[in-house]
Amino acid sequence: MTLDLLDLQFELRQARRPYALATVVEILGSSSAKPAAKALLDRSGKIIAGWVGGGCAQSMVSNAALECLDTGEPRVIEIDLNDEVFGAGMPCGGSMRVYVEPVLPKPQLWLMGHGRIVEGLCEFAHRLGFEVIINDPQATEERFPAADRIISDDCRYQQLQPQPGDFVVIATHHKGDYDSLARALRSEALYIALVSSRKRANLVLTRLAKEGFPESSLAKVRAPAGLDLGAKLPEEISLSIVSEMVLVRRGGRGEPLSKGLSATE
Repeated sequence: MTLDLLDLQFELRQARRPYALATVVEILGSSSAKPAAKALLDRSGKIIAGWVGGGCAQSMVSNAALECLDTGEPRVIEIDLNDEVFGAGMPCGGSMRVYVEPVLPKPQLWLMGHGRIVEGLCEFAHRLGFEVIINDPQATEERFPAADRIISDDCRYQQLQPQPGDFVVIATHHKGDYDSLARALRSEALYIALVSSRKRANLVLTRLAKEGFPESSLAKVRAPAGLDLGAKLPEEISLSIVSEMVLVRRGGRGEPLSKGLSATE
């Protein structure tokens, strides 16, 4: 891989931009690309750097990149360069195999607050592959060793800037519930949860409604946060919340895997 491709991959990673890496793994017959040729493709399927072949292969690689970025799973595609009907679109001669791998940024979790529930959430989320940002005046590296970033100088939560697809969990012990939740609702965060009692959640949501937030927006807030695991301990509550995050991220249903299992199966 050329230095230019490596540099661009680093830039895309820093910018949290998804892309696909296509690598030619095998060539049979005639092809403009060679084994180990690579290309980077953006979210639209456009090649932004590198080379894996001309018009014979480019469209099929682009389509595969779109599918991989959508599913999050890599795949190997077979491109027939001889068949202009069922192959790549024109008889170039030969065939090729291309490995297409999606490179997606880690899901980002914004944790607002401190305490054992937040500490447990940080540890669980880190282990599950989330990039964790802690935002709280009392946050320290000693309390949150697994955090990727700690913000401790933002009492009004102005630095809370969720991007599309981000996760936000608010556990500010009433002090910052309104400010942080209002900012989260103005974003395109995928998951917004408030750690609170039902009574406190209703008070916050009622205030936000009076401030002009529509019902459709307030319905996005998961409060109280988490799945019903019968949790009592702070660590159990953390587990219930991160379980709900995984459910949302993976599109699960939250039902027992043994549901409907019979003795004859």
